[in-house]
Amino acid sequence: MRGISRTSLVEVTRRLDENVLASVGTAQSGVSLGSELFEVVALLGSQHSLRRWLADQANPAERKTELIGELLETKVSPSTVIVAGDVVSAKWSGPRDLVDAMERMAVYATVAALQNASALDELEDELFRFQRIVAAQPELRDALTREGVAPEQRLSLLESLLSGKVNAATLTLVGEAVTRPRRRTLEQALDHFGGLVSERAKRYVAVVRSAVALSESQQSRLGAALSRAYGRDIHLNTEVAPEIVGGLSIQVGDEVIDGTIAGRIAEVQRRLAG
Repeated sequence: MRGISRTSLVEVTRRLDENVLASVGTAQSGVSLGSELFEVVALLGSQHSLRRWLADQANPAERKTELIGELLETKVSPSTVIVAGDVVSAKWSGPRDLVDAMERMAVYATVAALQNASALDELEDELFRFQRIVAAQPELRDALTREGVAPEQRLSLLESLLSGKVNAATLTLVGEAVTRPRRRTLEQALDHFGGLVSERAKRYVAVVRSAVALSESQQSRLGAALSRAYGRDIHLNTEVAPEIVGGLSIQVGDEVIDGTIAGRIAEVQRRLAG
């Protein structure tokens, strides 16, 4: 987001933290709030005229708050009405930024009770591991993404796979990625949610691929080195990829540091071909 949308995002996030999340006592209450906010995201996504009207800066903020309250008050908790009202009354560059902001609030609420580093690490690891499981099992991916499969069936399959094995917040975010990816692929949706969790924790995620598993000591040294280089805490998602032969491939956002033998061979081949 840029310009007025970025300013509004900072303000609605502050209000979420101070007015709502400060009173979230348990992980389940945060997950419940997040789930309801995801329902608001789905409502806005399905109602083109509604989201355009709510994003139109010419319309009074008070009326927007009233309208969203009228639509939601008998269906969701008062906290959800408050958060949704704050979002729709803010100024946005367009409907997409409005819906994106509501989705961010949903993610932030879902992980609200997981503010310590180890809990956030576990959540990010679970999202990353599930993403890799899906990539390695085409039949599972097809079952979760095939058109014509009802969302309830997809959620039932997810619960049979993950219930009791992952954090409740993880299950909620994965469920959203599977049932309502918002024009993203499943992998993109999981990556997007993982990025928002890292952003919430004020750190970057580095995807590290190596030919053999890195020891805890090696991961610790690598994380410290990357943190110094980027000036922010780095969470490592590691993956063993024998095909790279040796060395490391590190991706932080859009930046890729390829120190693998396979990468160097490929570079030589490109130069020879050129």
